[in-house]
Amino acid sequence: MTTSTPTLATGTKQDERRGTARRVRKRLNTRTATVVSIVIALLWTVPTFGLLISSFRPEAQIKTTGWWTFFSDPQFTLDNYQEVLFGTSSSSGQLASYFINSLAITVPAVLFPLAFAALAAYALAWINFRGRDWVYIAIFAMQIVPLQMALVPLLSFFSKGVSLGGFTLLPAWELDGAQKFAQVWFAHTCFALPFAVFLLHNFVAQLPRDLMEAARVDGATHPKIFRTIVLPLITPALAAFGIFQFLWVWNDLLVALIFAGGTNETAPLTVRLAEMAGTRGNEWQRLTSGAFVSIVVPLIVFLSLQRYFVRGLLAGSVKG
Repeated sequence: MTTSTPTLATGTKQDERRGTARRVRKRLNTRTATVVSIVIALLWTVPTFGLLISSFRPEAQIKTTGWWTFFSDPQFTLDNYQEVLFGTSSSSGQLASYFINSLAITVPAVLFPLAFAALAAYALAWINFRGRDWVYIAIFAMQIVPLQMALVPLLSFFSKGVSLGGFTLLPAWELDGAQKFAQVWFAHTCFALPFAVFLLHNFVAQLPRDLMEAARVDGATHPKIFRTIVLPLITPALAAFGIFQFLWVWNDLLVALIFAGGTNETAPLTVRLAEMAGTRGNEWQRLTSGAFVSIVVPLIVFLSLQRYFVRGLLAGSVKG
């Protein structure tokens, strides 16, 4: 009697989860949901398609006709991309170097919070220590703090360090040139960790307890459990957050401009695009090609990881 009760309770929970999964799938497969999805897809795709066509049209046509007239009078040119990416004049985009800067900023700014948040989520979910719940509540509460409030203190931390009673606890960073990338990585990691820990913790905490206990019985330590069991199972959640963070960092202007500066050596694509829109607003052919250069990488990332993205978002409601 004692051994059958947990089994019955587990079976009931699994039946409830399967029922929830069936209800979610049924609602997502209705005709109304399909129509709404098609409308949203069109609203998102048509402007992007128009931007792509405009980026290949000659300057005269871009400035005199709409992109839809391309189908009646198709004309292609690669001059816009050549000038925007590799132009040597001061009025050209020169986006090739800024593109590399964006990659140098974005990739570490995604990997660092992913690694730290995954470790923290596992510790908060499966390691018992004093004050664990309060630590989780504090991390959750940090999500409501606007990042704009932290810009000045963080910039002061980089430039002056931390002092207490005239004693220097942490020295100033005093970074120059490409070394300023480290400041941007640090800032983006700090801003991303609260949401990342919250998202991954909810996923890690739902992993089967029997699986963890069986691993401990076999002598597995926490590092081995995390590496061989937890990481493969939370791949969808990692991909979901990775896409969010990649899109946020790639499209960021404020944080990168403040902590990396606006020089050619460290400024990302968004800084240069803002300059082009502000000083060369009449050069539409350059703005269209430059804008598409900036969105092509996020499009590739999202389309290649979208199946993990959907699984990660729905994991909490249909898991089991």
